[in-house]
Amino acid sequence: MIRSLATAALVMFTATALPAHAEAVGKVGVDWTGNDIVIEAIEDPKVQGVTCHIAYFDRSLLDRLSQGNWFEDPSNASIACRQTGPIKVGDIARGPKGEKVFSESRSLIFKSLRVTRIFDEAHQTLIYLSHASELTEGSAKMSISTVPLYGAE
Repeated sequence: MIRSLATAALVMFTATALPAHAEAVGKVGVDWTGNDIVIEAIEDPKVQGVTCHIAYFDRSLLDRLSQGNWFEDPSNASIACRQTGPIKVGDIARGPKGEKVFSESRSLIFKSLRVTRIFDEAHQTLIYLSHASELTEGSAKMSISTVPLYGAE
């Protein structure tokens, strides 16, 4: 009985789409202090054939020492999403709030960089929004990218 429950739980866990993970694909130095712009690729776990690239600022140790804020990176991020193969849309949220595709911490506890997917059904387009989520103040810094679903399954 316990073995069959454990097996069922494992099957349910693996069948559920996990949040996407990022793969670093580029890093560009921007100044002499060691600050960098990092570029990561994120494949949408529920939409096969769509890859997003996010660019964000990564503070150096010297910058952290001079600014005094050790545990936080800026909220700025840019996103570009494109079709990178045949598109096959899985079971995605279709409401106006969309669903989280990716989240990565940008501070010790208060801030995260998120990518949310919204389906614009009337225009057959996926909208990817990158934005910071800050517990204390929120953030108006955002970037969007769209992927049209021409003939997608």
